[in-house]
Amino acid sequence: MVSNLKIKFWLYWLALHLAALPLLGLAQPTEPSSAILDTYIREGLQSNLALKQESLEIGRVTESIHQAKALFYPRLTFNPTYSLAAGGRRLQFPVGDLLNPVYGTLNQLTGAERFPTNLPNVNELLAPNNFHDTKVSVQYAVFNTDIQYNYLIQKDLLSAQEARRRVVENELRYNIATAYYQYLQTLDAVRIYENSRTVLAELAKLNEKLVSNHVATKDVVTSARYEISKLDQQLAVAGKNRETARAYFNFLLNRDLTAEILVDSALTRQVPAVSGLPELQETALQSRQELKQLGGSLRAAQNAVKLNEAGMKVPNVYIGGNTGFQGFGYTFRNQAYVVGQVALSWDLFKGYEKRSKVQQAKIQTELIQTRLTEVQKQIQLQVLQAYYDLDAARESLTATRSGLQNAEQTFRLVDSKYRNGQALLVEYLRFQNDRLTAQVQQSLAQFDVLVKRAALDRATALQ
Repeated sequence: MVSNLKIKFWLYWLALHLAALPLLGLAQPTEPSSAILDTYIREGLQSNLALKQESLEIGRVTESIHQAKALFYPRLTFNPTYSLAAGGRRLQFPVGDLLNPVYGTLNQLTGAERFPTNLPNVNELLAPNNFHDTKVSVQYAVFNTDIQYNYLIQKDLLSAQEARRRVVENELRYNIATAYYQYLQTLDAVRIYENSRTVLAELAKLNEKLVSNHVATKDVVTSARYEISKLDQQLAVAGKNRETARAYFNFLLNRDLTAEILVDSALTRQVPAVSGLPELQETALQSRQELKQLGGSLRAAQNAVKLNEAGMKVPNVYIGGNTGFQGFGYTFRNQAYVVGQVALSWDLFKGYEKRSKVQQAKIQTELIQTRLTEVQKQIQLQVLQAYYDLDAARESLTATRSGLQNAEQTFRLVDSKYRNGQALLVEYLRFQNDRLTAQVQQSLAQFDVLVKRAALDRATALQ
């Protein structure tokens, strides 16, 4: 008895769980995913020209960091000069006229020729003639706040530029996805119009038989052919839209504009699932690269404030020196010299320029902080709009599916009645056009859901 109860219990348990499996599958719909589309997105991220420009900008800013870092190292220069001079002011001093008589008198008093009596007067050019200074100079900034903070500012600007590139990446993902969906929609439109044309072509053949059998008048044939001509016009427009969508998609991927595009027919059968609005807004605030870009700019502005404040409070200290050869005539014998230097630079007063720069940097910081707050609110608003746009698109898709189903059933009934002579041609054409309109609306709504989901992914920076 107990054994039978256990068996019944386990059978009942198994039946419940087997029945729940379809419900579990419905409760957790998968997000729209396509290996083909993902491959195209990766290709676009590698080859898109706008993204390549952003990469070049990052390279340019990186070189600015290298230049800022180079200022921390000693500066070594080789600086030879050679001067020739003629004319100009001269230094004249009557050394010979003053000292020669004195030296002559001293020689007479001492009875010996100990002092020269033929000294020339000094008559030299002030500009050195035939003079060279061949030297090697070294200079090193022992303490310089400008160099330190400039390096930090360049790093912050690089961080902002890298975030800017990721912003472009996020936008490019959205553009590629929507362009792909638009291309698929144009293919679907062509398919719908071609199917409708086939239906009308069969109607025209049927009407021709009815006319030949004297069951109907010739106007039923001309009316059917007129409807076919209208569809041919719509097909021409749909074909033009298809080629335009193809060209735009290939342009985003930097490919030949007429290159073939692989089609993922299963993409439209997937139901996009989304999280709650508060969770999506929080995700966006954590993931959006616009905020990280502004964060880098804000840190750069804050370091600019520190740079200007430090310039007011502390001096810059340098050490350096020169070594080489200096003298008249380009020779290196007995002309060597060495000079060591310690330098201090401190602007004590520059008409309150430093104070103004500090205030200007603080204003820039406050401006970026205000912009950051504004962008945070804008992102929350974008997520909210994208969330409800997707919700409305999904409801619209449900309505169009229901409408298409009703239009299909009505058309089948009218088609059967017309073939049995129980309906007028005008009724047939009316309900055929209603079905065509319902098919187009359902196709547009189907791809609109995918586009709206891509817009929500862009707003939340989901990849």
